[in-house]
Amino acid sequence: MPQHFLTLDDLPVAELRAILERAAELKRRHAAGERDATLAGRVLGMLFEKASTRTRVSFETGMAQLGGHAIFLSPGDTQIGRGETVEDTARVLSRMVDAVMIRNHSQAILERFAAHSRVPVINGLTDRFHPCQLLADIQAFVERRGDIAGATVAWVGDGNNMCASYINAARLFGFGLRIATPEGYGPDRDVLAAGGDAVRLAEGPEDAVRGADLVVTDTWTSMGDEAETEARLAAFAGYQVNAALMAHAADDALFMHCLPAHRGEEVTDEVLDGPQSAAWDEAENRLHAQKALLEHLIGARD
Repeated sequence: MPQHFLTLDDLPVAELRAILERAAELKRRHAAGERDATLAGRVLGMLFEKASTRTRVSFETGMAQLGGHAIFLSPGDTQIGRGETVEDTARVLSRMVDAVMIRNHSQAILERFAAHSRVPVINGLTDRFHPCQLLADIQAFVERRGDIAGATVAWVGDGNNMCASYINAARLFGFGLRIATPEGYGPDRDVLAAGGDAVRLAEGPEDAVRGADLVVTDTWTSMGDEAETEARLAAFAGYQVNAALMAHAADDALFMHCLPAHRGEEVTDEVLDGPQSAAWDEAENRLHAQKALLEHLIGARD
């Protein structure tokens, strides 16, 4: 059976840490002008149902830098758009490529595809989880502050797929996570329960951020929730990450955002562009972390 990466829990923490160590090495080698061809002759199929900038560019560039090739497929480019089942598409596509990355609306459909795939399937983002982004975030924290184990992380905003993956990461990597969300916008109860003692629901943004080593947020209106925009803007008033809120965090606290950001809503320019922001590092690290992930998953089949 192939090794999939649908959530962070699909890999033991020792393997996740090894991937991050390899990501750091690949980043150093790339900066030094050194090139690798560890995936020469390999092909990644990329199925996109949701729009993307960072996910598409990082996976496609990553495969090219490692000597392989990536194929971009939207619903209009495949027979899925004409009614072919997810299962049949998985059976066929996985006989032709070495791995598949899927960015779609449904974790359940992703899991159905993976259940019928002969090759590794990677979650490029679903409605429930975004594990690739967490690899990039943790890599960015380690670059600036060292091991994230024992650190305190504050999540401020929507209890969405990113929040869910932070809950998974807290349990796996050993950091404390405080979550501040408006009433009715909290994380999935099952995911939260699985976080155990590593996770605490805060009484509000200031409670979550107080003394934190890392403050994280995301857009208040995710893709697919646009019809709720006005209601969400009202509900999330007071959850903006600004200089006043960051002042409650540790003096050397970092700020992260998976992007794209709605400047002036969930985060202000002074925070996103300020010296505490690691948003651009984490964005770049999507490339290097996913290169290491691809090496690990495709290499595991050899």
